[in-house]
Amino acid sequence: MPEMSLPELLVSRRTIHQFRTDHPPEELIEQALELARWVPNHKKTEPWRFYWLGAEARQAVVDLNCEMLVETKGAKRAEEKRKSWEEKPGWIVVTAPYNEDPVRQQEDYASCCCAIHNFALFLWSHEIGVKWTSGPVTRDPQLLKIIGAELEREYCVGLLWYGYPEMIPQQNRQPLSDVLIRVP
Repeated sequence: MPEMSLPELLVSRRTIHQFRTDHPPEELIEQALELARWVPNHKKTEPWRFYWLGAEARQAVVDLNCEMLVETKGAKRAEEKRKSWEEKPGWIVVTAPYNEDPVRQQEDYASCCCAIHNFALFLWSHEIGVKWTSGPVTRDPQLLKIIGAELEREYCVGLLWYGYPEMIPQQNRQPLSDVLIRVP
């Protein structure tokens, strides 16, 4: 991928569903995580926590997801997901702290979302794709136990898979005029 301008980077980034098996260099992932932290965060709370999952933790999450799917969608669908998930080369779980103040919790969540986007954009600039999932497994308390997070103190914002894209999907957006409302 040739070096892109910021507008080209923003428009070309895609959610990647299928990854090649080769792993991106850890140094690039660390650099992406470093840059992810430089997003706005009200009151400088720096709410994000990044859990970089190794093989053992990844397998435990795959197993948890399959157990959940057997109950809701059956064994066949669970095994299809197992195969798909076991092929994902890189895994990071992002969490944020609970807060008694619902406004602060929402602000912290928004900052974590921005951090995830910084992570994805930087990696995309290096031909590495990301998929951010927030499916049922991310809301199961067992996920937090697997990664060693504090159940009473934090919640999962998302599970990120990353790697070199097997395929880059095409996408369109509706015209700006369909979503822009000018208020006098």
